[in-house]
Amino acid sequence: MGNSSTFSRSPCPCEAKECCLLLAKATSDKQSKSIGNQTGGRVGFFLFTDDFWRDYNQMVERKVKFITEPSVTNYGTVAIFEDLYGNLWDFIEPPKNNQLITIKNSIFN
Repeated sequence: MGNSSTFSRSPCPCEAKECCLLLAKATSDKQSKSIGNQTGGRVGFFLFTDDFWRDYNQMVERKVKFITEPSVTNYGTVAIFEDLYGNLWDFIEPPKNNQLITIKNSIFN
């Protein structure tokens, strides 16, 4: 695999300067074996939207693999999807009446 690092930067399609996704290419056999399982089968990434149903329907049309059906929770409308490499993502639209959401998770406690 070599010792060089390869990165891919993916800006937000909305051209927001606040966010982007930076991916690093695996550079060892150990890293390659972890592709798709970096979080041990748990959701490890969160993708927020301002219009859940617009973006959800577009993702379904583009054959994104959703693991759960959409549900409405106290922290917003959410569904879990799997990326091309098996990583799990929460796709979330926060409630309109909350400017800031605190998601309590045992990993942070």
